[in-house]
Amino acid sequence: MRAAPTALIVEDNYLLLEMLTKLCEHEGMRVLAASSGEAALTTLRAGGEAIDWLFTDIRLPGLIDGWTVADAYRERHPHRPIIYASTSAPIEGRTVSGSIFVRKPFQARDILALARMMVASNGAESGLRTAG
Repeated sequence: MRAAPTALIVEDNYLLLEMLTKLCEHEGMRVLAASSGEAALTTLRAGGEAIDWLFTDIRLPGLIDGWTVADAYRERHPHRPIIYASTSAPIEGRTVSGSIFVRKPFQARDILALARMMVASNGAESGLRTAG
């Protein structure tokens, strides 16, 4: 029996973090949640091998932003999917292949659909391209 896929969700808006966590758990995923870049990096160090995909807000409180979190995740998992989210447009050249950019506000069902797609890809490189 295949273990439930694990997502790391990094979001400083607690209501959004809770909503995304509940939606993914409802879909049978295991969720690790972090509300800052520092907490996300700690989670990556502690259990990064088990994380199948990453959702990160770009603008986070503290010194560590979502770009840094994604870079750290990408170092460990060069082909696993990443979803970046922000209210502003992505910076050209910052996102990496295998990632998707979503602009806030977004529909929770859209993130859930992306999560389902990522779970179905089973962490394999899926040729995703940056979208806006």
